[in-house]
Amino acid sequence: MAKRVEISIYDNSGGDPRNWQLESAVNFEPLWDLHFGENPQQPALLFKSDNMADYEVINDKILSYNEIMSMTELANVLSEFYDVCAVAIVKHAAPCGVALAPTLEEAYNKAFDCDPIASFFGAIGSSQKIDYEVAKHINSMSVKLVIAPDYEEKALKLLKDNPFIKIIKLNTPLKDFKSLTQKDIHVTPFGTLYQDMNRSYLGRNSFKVVTKIQPNKEQIEDAVFAWKISKYARSNSIVVVKDFKTVAIAQGFISPVNAMEAAMNTACDNSKHAVIASDNTLPTIDCLSIAAQGRISTIIQPGGSANDAKMIELADKYRIAMVFTGIKNYKH
Repeated sequence: MAKRVEISIYDNSGGDPRNWQLESAVNFEPLWDLHFGENPQQPALLFKSDNMADYEVINDKILSYNEIMSMTELANVLSEFYDVCAVAIVKHAAPCGVALAPTLEEAYNKAFDCDPIASFFGAIGSSQKIDYEVAKHINSMSVKLVIAPDYEEKALKLLKDNPFIKIIKLNTPLKDFKSLTQKDIHVTPFGTLYQDMNRSYLGRNSFKVVTKIQPNKEQIEDAVFAWKISKYARSNSIVVVKDFKTVAIAQGFISPVNAMEAAMNTACDNSKHAVIASDNTLPTIDCLSIAAQGRISTIIQPGGSANDAKMIELADKYRIAMVFTGIKNYKH
């Protein structure tokens, strides 16, 4: 078993990092050795940290490094929508389908439809108690892990009969999940990088329609939904949303133009009248031209490019509403 380690945590509330003061020394108590890390050749450990989520593995299976990363991603995404029926599917700790709906089953079907192939061997999360109908859907595909606040008795029995699924009950309310300790720490040969997690919030003052073309109420709601998903997609990312359903998530691209092309290719006809969210500034008019070919109705992005004026002019020409947030959600 690993030994206890001590990591110094600094208070960044003062703004300038040079003025950060030592807040506390946090002891990380070892919980258990993991079989391995991201790959079999990487040894890995799990440590207890302060202010952890309260959860239980119902069927007493051992979680892997990658599954804990996927659990974290699922809970982060679902915490954005804790008060509605939301389903998220992640693969390799990256979202591949998210949806909201009046019922949990409808939300599941919409999320799964975003990328059915990637959903297999992924992890599924629900913001609400999982019922029997949703459990049947989950049980019909190869799923490694499912996490939810609770499970109906029949649903739990069905899932427990599947020897391949790890069933997680999240006892910490999703509305409180963002208040739990989450730090981004990278130990490099050039020093240890430390930052708070991205807690960006889209407020009224950061939501600015910059085009003459105005989005309608439904498009604004989809834009906010897409923007929340883009926080968790890997950069450069383009998230395409229609009716509270991701129809394409293109992520991990070096070029935003390539990300836009991939998103449009995935969305196909579903891009018509859909909304796009970009985690980073769209720097070239090529991005807008590709979106126009997909008949996108609204784009929400940080803004701040040298080509902003050209982008706005072109958006009005193509009758695309554009929203600037001033907030980047870049994620490695």
